[in-house]
Amino acid sequence: MVKFVEMDEKVTISSQMDENIGPVILINTYNVNPDDVDQFLKMWTSRAEIIKKQPGFLSAQLHQGISGSSTFINFMVWESVALFKRAFSNHDSIPYPDYPAGTVESAHLFKKVAVWTKSLTNI
Repeated sequence: MVKFVEMDEKVTISSQMDENIGPVILINTYNVNPDDVDQFLKMWTSRAEIIKKQPGFLSAQLHQGISGSSTFINFMVWESVALFKRAFSNHDSIPYPDYPAGTVESAHLFKKVAVWTKSLTNI
């Protein structure tokens, strides 16, 4: 069973789903036992195949910490909070994965506030 920990103890992901904005970025962090990395990657990939078919889904990237780290960050872009909420409220269309025991997950919705490029120009 996955242990879920809020990224922001004052603002839960559940309360964020009441917002009416878009686009939004879902960031998940996963801390996985080193022996379970392969199993985690299989589960994440399987779930991503289902998620990418959902209305409002734009993209996803999974990143792994370097130097043997078993910490992962998922960066997923959605057209809006409403479409994100619709996709994840229906557990029949996106069942919650059976990630390896001991996995700790955090999730939070973000909006873009600035982008910096190599030229250090704010876009």
